[in-house]
Amino acid sequence: MNQESNKKNKPKVPNPIFLRKAFLLIAITLGLVWIINMFNTSMGGLVEKLTYNEFYYLLENNLQDPTIEWVKLTDNVIQGGKTTDKGSGRFYLYLPPNDKDIIALLRKNVSKFEVEPPKTFLANLFYSLGPMIIFILFLWYFSRKGNQMGSKVWGFGKSRAVCLDKDKKTKVTFSDVAGIDEAKEELQEIIEFLKDPKKFQRLGGRFPKGVLLVGPPGCGKTLLAKAVAGEAEVPFYSISGSDFVEMFVGVGASRVRDLFEKAKKAAKTENKGCIIFIDEIDAVGRQRFSGLGGGHDEREQTLNQLLTEMDGFHTEVGIIVIAATNRPDVLDPALLRPGRFDRHIVIYAPDIKGREEILRVHTKKIKMSKNANLEALSKKTPGFSGADLENLCNEAALLAARHNKEEVENSELEESVERVLMGPEKKSRIISKHEKELTAFHEAGHALLSLLITEVDSMSKVSIIPRGMAGGYTFIPPKEDRRYRSRNELLGDITVALGGRASEEINLKDVTTGAMNDLSQVTRIARSMVCNYGMSKRLGNYALGESRGPVFLGRDLVQEKDYSEDTAKIIDEEVKLIIDECYARAIQIINENKDKIKILADVLLEKEVLSVEEVKKITGLEDENNPCKDKQ
Repeated sequence: MNQESNKKNKPKVPNPIFLRKAFLLIAITLGLVWIINMFNTSMGGLVEKLTYNEFYYLLENNLQDPTIEWVKLTDNVIQGGKTTDKGSGRFYLYLPPNDKDIIALLRKNVSKFEVEPPKTFLANLFYSLGPMIIFILFLWYFSRKGNQMGSKVWGFGKSRAVCLDKDKKTKVTFSDVAGIDEAKEELQEIIEFLKDPKKFQRLGGRFPKGVLLVGPPGCGKTLLAKAVAGEAEVPFYSISGSDFVEMFVGVGASRVRDLFEKAKKAAKTENKGCIIFIDEIDAVGRQRFSGLGGGHDEREQTLNQLLTEMDGFHTEVGIIVIAATNRPDVLDPALLRPGRFDRHIVIYAPDIKGREEILRVHTKKIKMSKNANLEALSKKTPGFSGADLENLCNEAALLAARHNKEEVENSELEESVERVLMGPEKKSRIISKHEKELTAFHEAGHALLSLLITEVDSMSKVSIIPRGMAGGYTFIPPKEDRRYRSRNELLGDITVALGGRASEEINLKDVTTGAMNDLSQVTRIARSMVCNYGMSKRLGNYALGESRGPVFLGRDLVQEKDYSEDTAKIIDEEVKLIIDECYARAIQIINENKDKIKILADVLLEKEVLSVEEVKKITGLEDENNPCKDKQ
């Protein structure tokens, strides 16, 4: 009760936002009043200054020749209107003091004559100093507004970096990062150096000035930087590469200078060092070039300043720059050389062990069933990045909540894999009987070939329910992570991908557009076999086309062609030969197992979704070493 009474008796603090708005409204109102009064005389036409003699002559003859229409007397100033040959006009003049005759004449000869009281001292002061006061108030208001929004009017060239010091640490630590142990070790060493530099300097070594994190999107580059901020007991400045770039030349360079000045001061204050993290450095670190843009482009000026700052500080200052990018191919070579970015840490998608660790990290806050098998799930998600796995866990939790379950089970985890890869099922979509039959035969061809061809992975699920952009799908997860693929494996993949088109041709006596994505995938694999992998019998061990290192994002506008037209013709012939041979093989296998395709398609039309165990039982392929498998 005492607390409630204290709250009631507590004086109300004025709302600062309301006060600012009220002040701005008053300033605008006063400004409008002043502008209206100042320009009131010019709104009605041209103002003419008359001499006393001219006005006295017009006034004396105004009854005979009515020229003066109206007169207003304020203090010793006369304002009025008169008629001229060009129309109505306005005039003014100053009267001498104590001129009683002119007042009597005005009363007699002018029909509209009025007298206004003289202006006070404050009114005269406002009219004389009003513009300057309003201008100063507007400057003050917008400068304060700019300070609150982080874009100071007087600090346009200041850095926008956010400092995460020991009082403002992130909650992310290295325990929250999994699947990239080598990168963690590299960055842990950086943190140890900043904490105890003498340990590493006693043998004459120097600390690296820069660390570049390279990898595809979603693999944990920014998460690693957050972990460094959470672990390091030194000032940590974080900024995006796009924050440097502005439309005005020189602003980005000024921000770079300001950022490094802040970092140097922080490092000297702490006596430990400082870390600068630049996310998406390719926004400011692209290669410089002559021609379009020249050497005066804003981005190039910013890059030049960044190069100077990174190669310009002394060893004892202790500033380390950590940058992240998924486009290392576009970075300037001067930025990548030793002395600037001494270490390049490449972060790829995690392996099976790393995926399991990442899944365990992301399921800590999710109520998981005791029967949930994260190890089996990690085997079904090859190629998934850390961000994909996080999204997968979130989708599983949402699915369990949608089904009113208390825990997340294996069924939700497996469903979330397909949702992440292909999107949600479209069960409400109306499909004609003919299209449903077509999809069933198409997917039955993929499913059966994946079980009959020994050098490819077996399917785990087949469905004719539309999902994402696909009308149906056959899910074929790899059994294990692979760095290398053999020629027979690639030929097997092409054959399985063509199984849908072959099944359509044999069973429906026609082909459809449903194989469009399959044909794109087949052509890409076959062309890579010929041009990149040296798997063509005619061309042999010969790589065609230039490779420029890892490119995780982006595409070249023009593909470089380093071979003749005759070689290009041979490439097309070899690609077609590979696809034709694989298609003939698919046709042969489906013809030999036509009855199994028909049975499988009929069951798919009835049940819509089948697991690998059900497909094997329906087709009689329960034994994986069944002699009917194709062993070419």
